Amino acid sequence: MKTRKRKELGQYIVADPEICGGQLTFKGTRIFVKDVLAMPAKGYDWDRISSEFDGRLSHETIAEAIALASDALIEKTEKRRATIADAYRRAYSKQPAKSDLSGWTDEGVWPDE
Repeated sequence: MKTRKRKELGQYIVADPEICGGQLTFKGTRIFVKDVLAMPAKGYDWDRISSEFDGRLSHETIAEAIALASDALIEKTEKRRATIADAYRRAYSKQPAKSDLSGWTDEGVWPDE
């Protein structure tokens, strides 16, 4: 069985299989990064976020979480966009055969009918 190792993502964030099942947390805490990232969407400012966790999260800590989430979102979006563009190019790179409609008249019938 493959053993997962502690992975540090920046100065303040860690994924450690020994802590909270490997979920992203802030170093030295059991505070989930995903919980903190949800707070600005609820209208919490950084001071309130910090106070919700008894001051254990600095503005720099919160900023790093937001920056890493932003980078991940941009990377995922760019990969998806590139995948869609590649699929589109593959699907449409071959030009369909042109039909010879030179005998077609404006009335929608062939001239010899």
